[in-house]
Amino acid sequence: MKDSVQKDVVRHISREEFKDQVTEVTAIVAYSKGFACACGVGTVHLFERSEDRDFYRKTREVLILPDNSITLPSSRSYKQVITCMTISPSEETLVASSNTNQIYSTSLSAADFRQNGMQLYNFDPLAQNFHSNTITGLDVCARKPLVATSSLDCSIRIWNFETCSQELFKEFAEEVYSIALHPSGLYLLAGFTDKLKLLNILIDDIKPFQEFSCKCCRECCFSNGGHLFAAVNGNVIQVYSTVTFELINNLKGHNKAVTSVLWSPDDSKLVSCGGDGAVYEWDPLLGRRTGETVIKSCVYTDVSISPDGKTTYAVGNDNILKEIGDSSVLRNIDAGEVTLLCLTLSHSGRMLFAATTLGSLWSFKFPLSDAGERQEYQGHSSRVTRMKMTFDDQYLITVSEDASVMIWKIQDKEGRGMKREKDAMSSMYADEILITKSDLEEKNAVMAELRTRVNELGMENEYQLRLKDMNYNEKIKELTEKFIQEMESLKTKNQILKAERDKQEAKHEEQLSEMMQKHAKELQDLESANNQKLMLEYEKYQELQTKMMKMQEENDHKLHEMEESKATALTQIEERYEIKRQEMISKLQMAQEESRRQQKQDELTKRMMEEDADMEILDIKTNLQRELRREKDLNAKLKGENGIFKQKFTTLQKEIDEHKEESRKFQAEISKLNTIIRNLEKDILGLKKEIQERDETIQDKEKRIYDLKKKNQELEKFKFVLDYKIRELKKQIEPREDEIKRMRGQIQEMENELEQSRKSNTQLELNITDMKQKYEATSKTLKEKGNLVREKEAKVKQFKTRLHNSVSFIQEPRLLKESVIAMYRKCVEDDITESASVDADIQKESQPFQLPFCYYIPVQPLTRFSSPLDSCPAFDQLPVVDTSTPTVDTTSSTTPQIPVVDTTRSTTPQPPVADTSNHNSTTWPGSLTDR
Repeated sequence: MKDSVQKDVVRHISREEFKDQVTEVTAIVAYSKGFACACGVGTVHLFERSEDRDFYRKTREVLILPDNSITLPSSRSYKQVITCMTISPSEETLVASSNTNQIYSTSLSAADFRQNGMQLYNFDPLAQNFHSNTITGLDVCARKPLVATSSLDCSIRIWNFETCSQELFKEFAEEVYSIALHPSGLYLLAGFTDKLKLLNILIDDIKPFQEFSCKCCRECCFSNGGHLFAAVNGNVIQVYSTVTFELINNLKGHNKAVTSVLWSPDDSKLVSCGGDGAVYEWDPLLGRRTGETVIKSCVYTDVSISPDGKTTYAVGNDNILKEIGDSSVLRNIDAGEVTLLCLTLSHSGRMLFAATTLGSLWSFKFPLSDAGERQEYQGHSSRVTRMKMTFDDQYLITVSEDASVMIWKIQDKEGRGMKREKDAMSSMYADEILITKSDLEEKNAVMAELRTRVNELGMENEYQLRLKDMNYNEKIKELTEKFIQEMESLKTKNQILKAERDKQEAKHEEQLSEMMQKHAKELQDLESANNQKLMLEYEKYQELQTKMMKMQEENDHKLHEMEESKATALTQIEERYEIKRQEMISKLQMAQEESRRQQKQDELTKRMMEEDADMEILDIKTNLQRELRREKDLNAKLKGENGIFKQKFTTLQKEIDEHKEESRKFQAEISKLNTIIRNLEKDILGLKKEIQERDETIQDKEKRIYDLKKKNQELEKFKFVLDYKIRELKKQIEPREDEIKRMRGQIQEMENELEQSRKSNTQLELNITDMKQKYEATSKTLKEKGNLVREKEAKVKQFKTRLHNSVSFIQEPRLLKESVIAMYRKCVEDDITESASVDADIQKESQPFQLPFCYYIPVQPLTRFSSPLDSCPAFDQLPVVDTSTPTVDTTSSTTPQIPVVDTTRSTTPQPPVADTSNHNSTTWPGSLTDR
């Protein structure tokens, strides 16, 4: 089922979707058959070496298919780029990781399918999908082993920390900034960009069912009892009821954004910290502050509270862990250069953990000491954003900006975990889940429909089985007839093959004898020819060897003679030159003596004699050099002749080697012919064995034919019986078939009626829901109107009472004036301030204030009569209400006008109203107009 769904998804993915995406190669890995490269969005191309081993051909594509639970086309899972790949040592599995922190695998030997002539595969998640962006929220619950996380990748994931698996996953259209899990594990609170939403955790989905007007809520948490929850709206903490969804209190006090909120174990206290350096303790029901600790130089990031609710622990950007009690800092533990971000205290109050900006986890020795002894454990590669401990103190969960969720098992130094009682372990976690009524009804309807379909299929299968039995019986009959015909044809073929076999055996024996004779004759001819060739070559070799020896002796003799002649000539030349040199030396000595004797002679004769001597020396030198050059030429000529003789010797040696090579080739040919003869002998033995095996198979087939004849006879008997049964069954089936046709027609008519009734029911249900919604809206409106009417009637009644009390002072002008002014301030000014606080827009417009539900006395000229009040100057200053306009002019600097309630029903006499035209005259109202 899963493979078919994946195939359908692959068919609907168009290649046009990836044309405008990443096209460069982002990862490459080689293996024995070729290499794999990642190119494009979520695509890996596999290349294998071609037959000529100079080129590579593309054999398949592997795609990352989008998750079925993702319904948003803009999701990052549609745009994943593979960044790294590796292949298993057995080269059966390819593992790839993407830029969204996901790991996928595919089998390189899996069954494939074709699309456009190309083998197309898909990746599967190696374990499960993970977050692809910074994790912003983390929470656990008491009744289930669940962990909920939210991330900036617009998704919420629910994990099981006992099985280390993902239970649920839901992607939304906007980022999720915070998350809280109800202690029952059935509800979820998540902060989105525009709303704070309360969601149901169903069996396979997460659905919102209530929204609150809290934008970009970055901190929220349920109380330990689950009846309340707190949400941060900027620097205000709002406390809501989980049952009625009403706002219980607004906790105001922080000057900057609230960074952490935590309930005490008994839900009687709420602890918060913020960027203003304040740690506050609140009474959530009364909405007041019960304790505070302010250090303005510190921006707090997280806070934790002890099980008894008396001690608070806080961390901030000053790298100090603070222990706070009774609104004062009891102990400071310096963390050095490392900033602590998150803090959590176990529910037993015996363990304290802190997380750092380096992604490490610190476990403090508890109770805390001034030295702050701790152990550090490295886990994440980036700063830790959230940290929670499970309610059984067995696991610690941390999340980080690197989009990883890490579950730590808490153990002591000996490797032992926290002890839990067996009964508590068995009854700690609940198995209940939520399911909507519509889903349940739909599932029941589907089950009922499937049951009817199963029954129908059962009846249809029985009918099909009967038809198949009849078809099979007919096929048996046809097969028996066909088999008999084949047996006859096989008999004739067997006889023909037997005759052909005899002919082939005789022919083969003749050919074998001819080939044996021919091969023997060829072998003798080859042996004689090879022997003759070997003798000739050996004789040639002996002759050449003798010639080579003679030539070598002659060359050695000539070389020796030439060397001897060269030595004698050199000695003769040296002796001749030595004699000439001695003569020249003697002549030179004589000349020197002659020169010494004739030293005093004329210099001219001396110079001439010296020139003659020089000329003679040059002639002698040139002659000697000419003779030396001649001897050198003769020596070079002799050396050239010696080189020619050496070349002839090398050529003869090569010819000898070639003759040796030819003899080796002849030997190799003889060995090949011998192997051919041996192979032919083996073929003869194999053919004999094959003839024997064919004889055996022919005997087996004859036996089988005999057995088949027997079976055929039995089948004919059985056929006769079956024919009789078929005729009987046909007689019984014909009336039933007619009945089945009639019943099918009735079923079709009933299904049509059922479909019409379903359509009418759905339309009626839609009408009913519409009417219910209208009724609820109308009832809600009527209820609000009734509340408004009752409220205004109460105000009118209060005004009547105050007016009645004021009339009692009609004989005392000063008290009457004070009473009327107090009544005006109480009724009119309070109403104005209340209206301004409710509706800020009306206050901005600065329009005249409407006096709701008040009665005004119109000024009518009546017959004047005398009164004791005529002489009262204080009463003359009372203003008169003008009925021409129902508003009160707030810009007037005089005494404000006084609204008068209709008192016609009262028996108390009405006070006189002063005329604006003449303050000394007094008039009584003739009638009261309802404004």
